[in-house]
Amino acid sequence: MMVTVLIIEDNKQNMYMLAYLLESCRYKIIKAYNGEEGLKLANENHPDIILMDIQLPDMDGYEICISLRKSGIPKNTTIIAVSSYVMDADKEKAIEVGVDAYIEKPINPDTFIEEMQDIYKVKNQN
Repeated sequence: MMVTVLIIEDNKQNMYMLAYLLESCRYKIIKAYNGEEGLKLANENHPDIILMDIQLPDMDGYEICISLRKSGIPKNTTIIAVSSYVMDADKEKAIEVGVDAYIEKPINPDTFIEEMQDIYKVKNQN
């Protein structure tokens, strides 16, 4: 079964890079360029993985995660923050609101897919 990944990212270059990496590894991609669109697409499509930036134009990733977890998306949906906010407090806040893991920007194209897959596998073992 093909794994579906929703990318919520307002920066077009970052979106292109993530989509390219994922598509080259045969993931099904859904793209959202802001939080509101991301919430709508997540609730309509129930992706397996959500990759989201923390800093978005209309709402931050923390708000999105809280809304997603309250909206009844499947509990096994893996939410990964992909962000340049790398202070410990930012990571702690992300985990508190329901983010499963945190990958720092700039991403390493050579290790990103493996890192994402490992997070997904751990989340779905439980």
